[in-house]
Amino acid sequence: MPEASSPSAAHLFDARGVARRFRHSAIFGALSALQPGEAMRFVNDHDPLPLLDQLRQRFGEHISIEYQQREPGAIVIDFTIVA
Repeated sequence: MPEASSPSAAHLFDARGVARRFRHSAIFGALSALQPGEAMRFVNDHDPLPLLDQLRQRFGEHISIEYQQREPGAIVIDFTIVA
């Protein structure tokens, strides 16, 4: 996997190691713990389109979603909390 640029204060969240039934709640909890300006680097084996819709509904303009890698089997997304 190519090295993607890392935002400052990024916290790694590798969803591949979390049981599927707990993933969304774990992600919501992790993002809710971040302060404005902090970021979470999300790693997954599939593109989480339903999750992204839920995050946009829940956080609205207070979250930035930026793909760093978007290939089959290798997804890396930076979520940044915006003030």
